[in-house]
Amino acid sequence: MHRTYLLLAALILAPAVALAGGTAYTLDPAHTFPSFEADHLGISVWRGKMDASKGSAVVDRAAGTGTVEVAIDLRSVDFGLEDLNKWARGDQFFDVDHFPTATYQGTLTDFVNGSPTRVTGKLTLHGATHPLDLKLNSFRCIPHPMLKREYCGADAYAVFDRSDYGLAAGKDWGFKMDVTLRIQVEALADP
Repeated sequence: MHRTYLLLAALILAPAVALAGGTAYTLDPAHTFPSFEADHLGISVWRGKMDASKGSAVVDRAAGTGTVEVAIDLRSVDFGLEDLNKWARGDQFFDVDHFPTATYQGTLTDFVNGSPTRVTGKLTLHGATHPLDLKLNSFRCIPHPMLKREYCGADAYAVFDRSDYGLAAGKDWGFKMDVTLRIQVEALADP
């Protein structure tokens, strides 16, 4: 009976101990926008964004450690052209009926003066998972003026080959497969 209570106490306290060295944050979906740039026939660059995402992070700026997890709703793709949005959601590209979500999991690294400058992680998209590191062009935390909790923001950047994820539409017509991913993210410290 004594072992049962100890095991129960350990399970209850484990999350608190894991966070003891860092602050937990919830991404602000109203201020987090993954956007992308992709080639169109080698003659122009098309830009779009994802309007719905959620996620969390744990950051210990003093120790120079942290993690981040983000889920992006691919049904929220927005090129600014509804016909193109419908096509991108369809089975010729994202196939959101089978793969509605892209996920990113990473570790914050290369801290300078308490701020990470890189995220080493992996992107899961269209059923495929590959390593993808994000460069953090900026990372800053401030007290949120209304909520009185720490509020952090970052500007992240990466380039990846979409054909690695089975998204090779247009390749035979001369489309370049590189996609530039830019993520504007803001997150609020959990209470």
